[in-house]
This record gives sequence, C-alpha cells and structure tokens, in this order.
Amino acid sequence: MSRTPCTAPVPFAALLDYWLGDLDAAREEAIERHLFGCSECCASLERIAELAGGIRALLRRGEIAAAVTPAFVEALRDSGVRLREYDVPRNGSVHCTVAPDDDLLVARLQAPLAGVERLDLVTFEPGEEAPQRLTDIPFSAATGEVVLVPRVDRIRALGESTATMRLVAVEGSGERVLGEYRFLHTPWAGA
Repeated sequence: MSRTPCTAPVPFAALLDYWLGDLDAAREEAIERHLFGCSECCASLERIAELAGGIRALLRRGEIAAAVTPAFVEALRDSGVRLREYDVPRNGSVHCTVAPDDDLLVARLQAPLAGVERLDLVTFEPGEEAPQRLTDIPFSAATGEVVLVPRVDRIRALGESTATMRLVAVEGSGERVLGEYRFLHTPWAGA
C-alpha cells in the first residue's frame, strides 16, 4: 500500500455508501481497487467502521433512537438481541409496552413509499412541547415500510401515554403526509 498522500481521495459519501453496500457493482469494484493501493483512504474507511461500531453499540444498548434497515434488524436478531416488534398500518395505532427482558423495540410503519425520494419522520411525544423531526430517514419503497428503533430506556420510563408519528414525503413542490401512526403505551404489568 502506498505511503504517499492520496492524489484522488475517495469522497466520504462514497466510502460510506461502500461501507453500507449501497453502490452498484462497477463503482464498488473501482473503490476496492483504489483501497487496495491507498493507505490514506483505507484509514478513512477504518474510521467509518469504528464509527459504525460505536453507533451499533449505542443502539444495541437502547441509548439512541434510529431509523434502520430491515437487514440491520435481522442482524440484531441473529446476534441474540431480544426484540419486541410492532407493525403499524398506515393511519393506524398499536397498543404497546416494553418487557424487562426486551433489549430493543422495533416499530415497522407501513406506508405507500413508491416514488418517494426523501422521507422525514415527525414525532409528537408525551411531555414534549414541540414535535421532533428526523430528516431524510432510510426506507424501503419495495416493502413499503419504515423501520424504527426508539430509545428503550425512555419508553420504559413512560407511564400510560400516546405518542404520534407522521411520515412526511418531502418533494420539490412541498411536503405530503403519507401516514400517521399512534403508539398507545402502557407500562409493563408483568406476566
């Protein structure tokens, strides 16, 4: 591997897409060829891997919330993480709770996502005065779902309450609400 400074560094966004497996085969192969000969870009990719590992660890401990891919949820399940999952239909609601032995909660929001280029999530949580907005979240147009992993520590601390989420398509002409979802939470009552 070369020790000289890279004259054509791979952009961070391209390295991230490479790490996530979001590139077409030709672009992936070109980046791999570059990485085999460039220690500087390899070091950048290693930093992305370290960052991903840290985020994954925080998520597994329920310390952060995130919109994730279905494949990420499957990887969590395969690694032994105990999941409680809720499927919520478009404009629907679900009664939900979190058990003491649940490691993480997963919410699958169903929505018509064909043709959507950018998707935002607006959350109205109990006790919060203003809604929170996550921008440009990942989604699967093919399956018509958005997969969310909320902070399990915050959910455990809730009393009986209702949270509302909205999926909003952001388009050149403005915004369009795709669906509204209500989570009717009750604390764990035991078995």
